[in-house]
Amino acid sequence: MAHPAVAPHPDDAVGETTHRPVVARTLRGFTGAGYDKGRPLLVQAAWFAALHLFFVKWWFPARLRPVLLRAFGARVGQRVLIRRGVRIHWPWKLDVGDDVWVGEDAWILNLEPVTIGSDCCVSQSALLCTGSHLRRCATFEFDNGPIRLEPGSWVAARAVVLRGVTVGRGAVVGAGAVAHQDLAPGSVLTVRGTPATASSASAKGDRA
Repeated sequence: MAHPAVAPHPDDAVGETTHRPVVARTLRGFTGAGYDKGRPLLVQAAWFAALHLFFVKWWFPARLRPVLLRAFGARVGQRVLIRRGVRIHWPWKLDVGDDVWVGEDAWILNLEPVTIGSDCCVSQSALLCTGSHLRRCATFEFDNGPIRLEPGSWVAARAVVLRGVTVGRGAVVGAGAVAHQDLAPGSVLTVRGTPATASSASAKGDRA
């Protein structure tokens, strides 16, 4: 069965109006080719049980969340703070540096590897989505790709980083913005969709 929650293909142009032949979609033929979950079914089931019964709960101690992730194969550095409600699809495809903050209800949909460098912040309800589909493929096959947050970058509240994207060192994906291509170090992407340089962004203030 196909994964139910994947983002649009990041190569689709915003506001594209070019007419193309309509694809005769046949989801029954979906194969899931190229997607390796990385662990046996029993391990997958054990993680989903731990995730929903413990990891996301408000009462589960924050200091134990990195411990639980490491137990399932994640690489997690020191002094990592993960708040309640955070969902991580596959821990064994997660690499987190030191002094990282992950805010309430953030979702790391890591069908492919997600790397979060040291001193990064992933704010409340942000989404890191490594999944996509080939929209012109009749059987809607996967077109997934890894995500990398370089050290010191910030994915602000309700922002989205799509598959295959690298957010450069110290760059910011502003609140509600969608990063569908790489961000240069020090740049700021706003909901208006135009990355700004660090110097031009600082002239407008330090808010995302």
